[in-house]
Amino acid sequence: MNWKDLLIIGIILVSAWVISTIIRVILNFYIRRNSVLLKVDPTNFSFIKNSVSFVIYSIAFFFIISRIPSFKELTDKLIVGAGILTAIIAFASQKVFANIFSGIFILFSKPYRVTDTIEFGTGIKGVVEEITLRHTIIRDYENRRIIVPNSVINEETILNSNITDERIRKFINIGISYDSDFDKASKIMKEEVQNHKHFLDVRTEEDIANSVPPVIVRMIEYADSAIMMRAYAWSENNDKAFELKCDVLESIKKRFDKEGIEIPFPHRTIVYKNPPN
Repeated sequence: MNWKDLLIIGIILVSAWVISTIIRVILNFYIRRNSVLLKVDPTNFSFIKNSVSFVIYSIAFFFIISRIPSFKELTDKLIVGAGILTAIIAFASQKVFANIFSGIFILFSKPYRVTDTIEFGTGIKGVVEEITLRHTIIRDYENRRIIVPNSVINEETILNSNITDERIRKFINIGISYDSDFDKASKIMKEEVQNHKHFLDVRTEEDIANSVPPVIVRMIEYADSAIMMRAYAWSENNDKAFELKCDVLESIKKRFDKEGIEIPFPHRTIVYKNPPN
C-alpha cells in the first residue's frame, strides 16, 4: 500500500464523516421540529440518524477496499455475500420495515398528532395516545387501548377531528308529525341548542348584521311518517359536540312532549285479503 492509497483512504473517511455529520444535523432539526408538533419523543426516531451513519460508512468501507488491488477479490465476495444476506433479511423483516417506514411518513406528513381524535375505515375511533416507530396507540371511548401497526393506519382514510380546526358542527335530526306546528318545533330546537353550555356561536360580524340566527333549523325531508328537521349545532371540539348532541336530543324531547309536538313512530297499513273459495 503506497502513500497515494493512504491519501485516498483518508479523503474517503473524512468525506464520509462530513457527509454523515451534515445529514445528521439536518435530520435532527426536522425530527425535533416535527416531534414537537406530533408530541412524540424524538428519541423514538434516533435510529434514523444512526442508520444514515451506518449506510454512509458502509459505502465508504467497501469503496476503500475496492481501491486496494489485493482486496479486490475479497470485495467481490463480500458484496455477493452482503447481497444475499440483505435479500434474506429484507424478506423476513418486510412487515417490520413497512411499519418503520410508515412511522417515518407519519412523522414528516403529520396526518395526526398525540391527543388528536381520529377515526378510520375499520370503524376504530379514539384519541391518539402515543406514536412509535412500529405502531400507533389509540385510546377509545371505553378507555381501552387499540394498538394499530403504522403500515395499516398509513393506508387508511383518516377522519381527524382536531387537525387545522377543532370546531365541530353536529346535525341534530328530529322528525315531527305532519300535524305538528313546524314553526313552533323549529323555535324549540333553536332555543334548546342555543341554551346548551357547549354551544358555540360561529357567526361572523356580517352574519350578525344580516340577522342570521345563532342556530339554523331546516326541513330536510318528507319521510313516510314524519317531517325531518335538522338543527346545525356548533361546539368547540369533538367531545363537547357529542355531549351537546346527547343533551339536546333529551331536552328537545321533553319540550316537545310538554308543548304538544308529536315525534311519530312508523305507521304501517296492513290489508287482509279474503282467501279464495
